[in-house]
Amino acid sequence: MNDRRRIVIDYVYILSGSAIVALAFNLFLLPNQIAPGGVSGISTIVTNLTGIEPAYIQWSLNIPLFIAGLLLLGGLSYGMKTLVGTLFLPFVVFLTRNWDVGFTDPLLGAIFGGIGVGAGLGLAFRARASTGGTDLAAQILQKYTGLTSGFAVALIDGLVVISSAIVFGLELALYALISLFVTGKTIDLVQMGLGYAKIAYIISQHEEKVTQSILRDIDRGVTKLSAQGGYTSEERPVLMCVVNQYEVTKLKEVVRLADPNAFVIVSNATEVLGEGFKKQM
Repeated sequence: MNDRRRIVIDYVYILSGSAIVALAFNLFLLPNQIAPGGVSGISTIVTNLTGIEPAYIQWSLNIPLFIAGLLLLGGLSYGMKTLVGTLFLPFVVFLTRNWDVGFTDPLLGAIFGGIGVGAGLGLAFRARASTGGTDLAAQILQKYTGLTSGFAVALIDGLVVISSAIVFGLELALYALISLFVTGKTIDLVQMGLGYAKIAYIISQHEEKVTQSILRDIDRGVTKLSAQGGYTSEERPVLMCVVNQYEVTKLKEVVRLADPNAFVIVSNATEVLGEGFKKQM
């Protein structure tokens, strides 16, 4: 893929992702007073207390955080794409502020709001960008405190959820936690897709026979990994083979016929890039 096309696709991802997050916020999270962390969660709380438009609150937080990220974290590492997401998301929140899906159910709001936010953020992450907000705050906190990135994000989101419990009550704060969980799972789904492959490790005393059977009968590549038996201390190659889900049964049958005593371990491979699987973009 040429660079110009890659840039266009990236901006489509960041704009689409920002719009989806904004719609999820206006349609599902804000009406149900669910504040699952981040700048959007802060804006939900502040709007409830002050009546200020959420978009204004998000701009007032996102822009200083972006500038702080440039100054404190160095250079233009976040680039124009993150700046576009930082500005565009509140803009869509402002444009759709009067949209209404016609129901107020906290559980549905938490689930569908989490799905929408996760889908939007997943698209933004695929563009190697973000929508700004507390992600930048977490990275600044990480740099100056030594905390891990994951703990810094969890700390900031946790403080927002605790604040929502004080303002909206414990029940809605628990719905916010549900929304956070759904968001994380949806991000994984958008980034890695539904096509879970399987990776098999095969230990056999007849590795050449097993290898040729896999190459011939399944038409999948096999990689030999150097290994040593823990009990015998003998050198014994481990065969590694990646297959689609529907090929697992055939793989086990092929290995069984080649070596009934082979030791086979099969586990999930959440994303496989390369020939015979998904191409890199």
